[in-house]
Amino acid sequence: MIVIVIFLLAGRMAGAAKEVAMAWQYGVSETVDAYVFVFKLAQWPIDILGGVLASVMIPVLARMPQDQPEEMLCFRAEMLGAALGVGLLLGAVFWVALPWLVTQSWVHLASTQAEIAWGMACYLAWIVPLDLVMRLFAAWTMAANRHVNTLSEGIPALTVLAAILLTKGGSEPLIWGTLLGYLAHVMLLGLSLVWRSEITAPRFRFTSPHWQALLAGLGLMVVSQTLVSFLTLIDQFYAARLGPGALSTLNYAYRVLALILALGATAISRAMLPVLARSHVEGRDLAGVAWRWAGLLWVAGCGALALGTVAAPWIVEILFQRGQFTAENTRQVVDMLRYGLFQAPFYFVSMVLTYALLSQGRQIPVVFLNLLALLVKIVLSYFLVAGFGLGGLWMATAVAYLVSGLGALFLIIKTRADH
Repeated sequence: MIVIVIFLLAGRMAGAAKEVAMAWQYGVSETVDAYVFVFKLAQWPIDILGGVLASVMIPVLARMPQDQPEEMLCFRAEMLGAALGVGLLLGAVFWVALPWLVTQSWVHLASTQAEIAWGMACYLAWIVPLDLVMRLFAAWTMAANRHVNTLSEGIPALTVLAAILLTKGGSEPLIWGTLLGYLAHVMLLGLSLVWRSEITAPRFRFTSPHWQALLAGLGLMVVSQTLVSFLTLIDQFYAARLGPGALSTLNYAYRVLALILALGATAISRAMLPVLARSHVEGRDLAGVAWRWAGLLWVAGCGALALGTVAAPWIVEILFQRGQFTAENTRQVVDMLRYGLFQAPFYFVSMVLTYALLSQGRQIPVVFLNLLALLVKIVLSYFLVAGFGLGGLWMATAVAYLVSGLGALFLIIKTRADH
């Protein structure tokens, strides 16, 4: 986990540098609104499939015989073929659908926002196949307890940063920097797998006997991850309804929040999921491991909430307040960030306990917990946005994670008591 945190810091620093450049060049503007809206929509299906790949594939790979490398290579080649096929199909669908979607009146983008988003949509749709292949490669490296994927996550941000600094504004640096960054990320991970002889040419068939184990939990986890992804997708559509600048404010605040949340969340998923999976296979005290880490991360989350609330004005001012990003923009982002920090302790604990359930193969309870969290988010967002504005979205998210974590804790305690 320490190694992952160090690598994460390097990647997040690259992401922070990109956001600083965006704030300097574009400020809180309709260009950033359009880019964030289109980019989040293009990432949405891959956030679903990427989460499924990690939570389902890593336990399957952990159970595979390690003395049969040829069988492993065959399975991976078929998975790569499937990822390419699904990715290209989704890319084509989004290439058609995204330009149409951003111009619809019910999305509530302003006319200038919609025009800029339309120009970006047909290009950014093609991050879908690149991102899917990258997530597959990342899952393979995580399963082997290697973390080059974590270190290399800053590559797309660095290419966007370079594009902004080397050009004179407009939407083109955001488009081409993003596409080239994803391509470079995929190539780096692919080369690392080739160097270790862990990948072969894709095969477009399903002959490996391990598909059955993978597909057994895939359907439920797609449903589960879809429900989780709606927690953030709802924010984009609500923010679009709140007028120009709301999406930009949400994005800048989210980038700072992600620097904090991602350190714990990604470390949990990448360091703990393989350990929890092996603990379950070997018959060790999985509930005890999960309980200890949940307590530790609850304390860490409360510390992040306290420190972040105090330091938010300085953090946002140092990162963003220059160029087109004004003092008023800083105040708006700070207010939003303070609402978001309430998620930290509930988010960390919910993740640990959910992964403990997944390591036991209990996908159905996780689906119901995610559905419950989504319903809480939808209902509370309707009331809290009316009372607290944009910050109400993240207050609703914090309560949703609280409900999900309590439900997972109840199931783990009940299972332990039964045994």
